[in-house]
Amino acid sequence: MVKNLAATYDVAVVGAGVFGAWTAYHLVRAGLTVLLVDQHGPGNSRSSSGGETRVIRASYGADLIYTRSTIRSLELWKQFFAESGQPLFHRTGVLVTAPSADSYLLATRETLAKAKYDFEWLNRAAMRKRFPQIVFDEDAAGIYEPSSGVLSARRGVPAVVDAAVQAGVRYETRRIEARELLPAKNVVYSCGPWLPSLFPELLRGRIRPTRQPVFFLGTPPGDQTPMPVWIAFREGAYSIPPLDGRGFKLAIDDHGPAFDPETGNRTISAADIRHARMILRKRFPLLRNAPLLESRVCQYENTSNGDFLIDRHPNRENVWLVGGGSGHGFKHGPFVGEYVAKQILGTGVTEPRFSLASKKTTKHRSVY
Repeated sequence: MVKNLAATYDVAVVGAGVFGAWTAYHLVRAGLTVLLVDQHGPGNSRSSSGGETRVIRASYGADLIYTRSTIRSLELWKQFFAESGQPLFHRTGVLVTAPSADSYLLATRETLAKAKYDFEWLNRAAMRKRFPQIVFDEDAAGIYEPSSGVLSARRGVPAVVDAAVQAGVRYETRRIEARELLPAKNVVYSCGPWLPSLFPELLRGRIRPTRQPVFFLGTPPGDQTPMPVWIAFREGAYSIPPLDGRGFKLAIDDHGPAFDPETGNRTISAADIRHARMILRKRFPLLRNAPLLESRVCQYENTSNGDFLIDRHPNRENVWLVGGGSGHGFKHGPFVGEYVAKQILGTGVTEPRFSLASKKTTKHRSVY
């Protein structure tokens, strides 16, 4: 964490998850020399960027900053997939539901209109007609984003790393210790749920890794019925339609207990399964008895309110801290990488919401 005078690289990026991969990619394309290091490899199963799929959606309540970030990120994801020849974006559409008078849903409608992002406001009757597989409450309404969908996460992150390496990035798989000197003028720590353990005095209580169960369920043979991504923030759950033969994905969005990404027990519990079955019975009754094909425990790394952390270390001018994906960060990888690159190059505008000073130790989730 001390500036190394014998610098071989302009920037060393520690952590090859979605934030680190895109940061390295943008930096090398800007002409800098870059070292990228990860202890388990890009998209590995312990990382928050691991897992088959991630949602990309623009619905963020009144948080226009994340709506605009999604729009920019979706543009860059699609451009990257087109250039790499890997079609890893699935345009399934995204449906966000809540009571029709819900303040978050109403704010989302205003924000999407302001951002000029394509969406539809659907009442319960319209949702029942279009999406008969989902059961909606009497007072429910929804925002449907037809241009949004799903990213293939496990394949997408290594693809970005591969492209960065082809562009000139040096990639290494090894563990980095907290006080290890790296041969670079600047160091970016984008270590996901490992970030608090590298900087415990600085980040204790400001980033909290939590345990999050995910389920993949079998659908009926030959079922090709189109389904959107479904998100119900107030219910703490979301689903992704069957893709790539993995089955119907159901995930719990409520923040779980504290979790260690390195040593935590990733066994699904009976209580986890009961919770998932309850959601299926209520919202997807045709799948209430669907066979469980796969299950896994991943993790979020939550800041106090859900905003990202992208800032300099307060005592090390050449060290940057990038993290706090908070469960919603994957989709924003291209934007975050671009933002970090501009900060290092001195060409970007600083966003106060991403600052370390804005991160409190008291939990109050406001970004979903």
